Amino acid sequence: MSRRRDSSRKANNPFKRKVDTRKTRDSFLIVCEGEKTEPNYFRKFHGPIDVKVEGTGCNTISLVKKAVEIRDEKQEEGEVYDHVWCVFDKDSFSDDNFNQPKKLAENNNIRPAYSNEAFELWYLFHFGYHQAATSRNDYGTMLSKKLNFSYRKNDPGIYEVLATMQAHAIRNAENLIKSYDPHNPAKDNPCTTCSPFGPGITQIWARIQELNATHQCRRVILNKFHHHRK
Repeated sequence: MSRRRDSSRKANNPFKRKVDTRKTRDSFLIVCEGEKTEPNYFRKFHGPIDVKVEGTGCNTISLVKKAVEIRDEKQEEGEVYDHVWCVFDKDSFSDDNFNQPKKLAENNNIRPAYSNEAFELWYLFHFGYHQAATSRNDYGTMLSKKLNFSYRKNDPGIYEVLATMQAHAIRNAENLIKSYDPHNPAKDNPCTTCSPFGPGITQIWARIQELNATHQCRRVILNKFHHHRK
């Protein structure tokens, strides 16, 4: 006669392997000065990651202070972000008004993701290397030619349009920054650090891509499994 297992002894087994319940999802807080253009783009970061995007309508110093405020409030509520970004443009601000928020962000352990002159420069890098000084007023026309349709500043679908060219944009933006010696963000038109590179950022982006790939792989496997069961 077979013995019945002692379930109580199994439950109390001190040698039973414990399940690792540590956090496995990278969390991002991305605070933008724009209320639509940048948030529409960054909210499309997808996969098994947690992304919180705030479009504030603030700029320069007030933007960074808002980012610190949001981060600290969330932390008091028990929500701690692995990565905090602050996204802002040079636009027509003075050099001091552009450099100060960068320093303030860095002093508060926030990554300044800046563009000189505007965020759309990051979009342009998806199509090729660009190093000529360019007014932000010309970005729309340039993008329309590249896209073969009229670029709309707050287009919610721009992330999907550019997604397959992301690796090229990262490389182009990185090479441009390296070409400045030394790099002076307020003076170097064009430049952008809105791409996921730089100290620690390459690793973060690799992590996002890894998580996205794993997520997609699981979906394919599950779809095939359900298909065979039909």
